[in-house]
Amino acid sequence: MATIEEQIKELEEQISNTKYNKSTEAHIGKLKAKIARLTAEDEKRKSSKGPTKGFYVKKAGDATVALVGFPSVGKSTLLNQLTGAKSEVGAYHFTTLDIVPGVLEYNHAKIQILDMPGLIKDASRGKGRGREVIAAARASDVILLVVDIFNPKMDVLMKELYNAAIRLNQTKPDVVISGSSQGGILVKPTVKLTKIDVDTIKDMAAAYGHINATIVVREDIDVEQMLDILAGNRMYIKCVMAINKVDLAKPGELENVLAMYPQYTTVPVSAVTGYGIEELKQMLYDTIEMIRIYLKPQGKEADLVEPLIVKKGNTVGDVCEVIHRDFKNNFRYAMVWGKSAKFPGQTVGLDHTVEDEDILTIIVKR
Repeated sequence: MATIEEQIKELEEQISNTKYNKSTEAHIGKLKAKIARLTAEDEKRKSSKGPTKGFYVKKAGDATVALVGFPSVGKSTLLNQLTGAKSEVGAYHFTTLDIVPGVLEYNHAKIQILDMPGLIKDASRGKGRGREVIAAARASDVILLVVDIFNPKMDVLMKELYNAAIRLNQTKPDVVISGSSQGGILVKPTVKLTKIDVDTIKDMAAAYGHINATIVVREDIDVEQMLDILAGNRMYIKCVMAINKVDLAKPGELENVLAMYPQYTTVPVSAVTGYGIEELKQMLYDTIEMIRIYLKPQGKEADLVEPLIVKKGNTVGDVCEVIHRDFKNNFRYAMVWGKSAKFPGQTVGLDHTVEDEDILTIIVKR
């Protein structure tokens, strides 16, 4: 019997030998679903043999940014500029052999920045400790792609991140798969599907191993997005691009690189001279979408000097968790002043969504 690796290779060959068009789309989607299922089985089998040595990074601060790029693009120098951390710098490949953390303090927020070893071709398959680096990147809030202005092509790196189930600047497709005991596979689209048909979704779900299921599709997805939903292990991470070494660029070189990546938010920088660093700090802060909450003890004035930093979309319950879990366990009610309040001092519960610069009083059980 063929091994999992051999089965995957055979399916990949079938895909490469199939000309992609509208009539073969369903067949290719089915083959990709089979590959995804086999890959998941292979990963599960490998992990059952025992844990592999990875990078241990203690979480610090209000959010985490991972510096991702090829070797020798200036990630270590950039970390030192952003945080003052001491990451070894050298003009040769693989200077950073471990993950070096630093903390950027900006607008009262503490943002952990991780300088990671450079990624190379086949990193997603484990080459150059790629799996460990990517695992750390998957746990970040934002990926900062560091691009050398003199070697700006990022196709290989983007492919490695994609193969490692990282989706940059995308949101999870609005598709829900619910298991059932009988009835086969039922697909219920709530919007018109223009990039994939119902039969293709059924075939892909069956190829992935679903026998009885209801699939509700609330978005006009394509084959790749359906594959992402079936796999269930995709990480949807925000991304900013820093184009480094612009101080050495000739006229027109920066414009050429910017034209290559119109889909990304880009900041031209020089990690050596410090050019663009303040703009990059602001961009990271804006991308993470952090907000400031001022706490007001009952019967006292609000602390308007040191705000609590939380993420946009967080609730009163999330704020309680940040302060201390006992605040959530013993929560009675809260009062809020600011943008999220219908009127000053509104009484709210744990599920109330807070907004930037809200003032919050939390009342707990005694």
